[in-house]
Order: sequence, then structure tokens, then C-alpha cells
Amino acid sequence: MSDERFEDVWDAIEKDPAEAENMRLRAALMMALEAHIRSRGWTQVEAARRLGVTQPRISDLMRGKINLFALDTLVSLAVAAGLHVELRVSEAA
Repeated sequence: MSDERFEDVWDAIEKDPAEAENMRLRAALMMALEAHIRSRGWTQVEAARRLGVTQPRISDLMRGKINLFALDTLVSLAVAAGLHVELRVSEAA
């Protein structure tokens, strides 16, 4: 067992720092979309219609199947949901 410490779970799971950052961004977008859909009281069918995807795709989103979603897809879904996405870039710690 190692005493190695990580900034967050993605750093522990992903060996490549770029992939860990991508996963962090995808997770944040997925959580925002899920929260938005739930706050609106949309069914999966209604969310699918509004976002221009299939109901099974919304099911994957709501279940957190992060490996099925690319970052650009999540940005497109967020915009279709009426959300504004901002990106902030800073020096790595």
C-alpha cells in the first residue's frame, strides 16, 4: 500500500495529467447538467427532446457514465439546456 496523496480522485485514477483534467471538466459538466434537468423537473424523455438526443443518452448522463461523453458533447448539451459554460485557465499548482 502506498502513502501517495492526490489532489483529487481523477489524479489517482488517471496517470496522464491531461486526461485527469479532461475527466474533471467532464464530471463538472455532467453534474451541472444532471442538476439542471432535475431542477426543471424534466423527465428523461422531455430532457432528450429539449437537448436533441435520445432518452437512453439522457439515462447515461443521469447515471454518470462519464466514459460515454466527450467534453465537446457535454458543452453542446449544456448550451442546448440553456446553460452558459465558462472556462478558466490558470498555472498548474
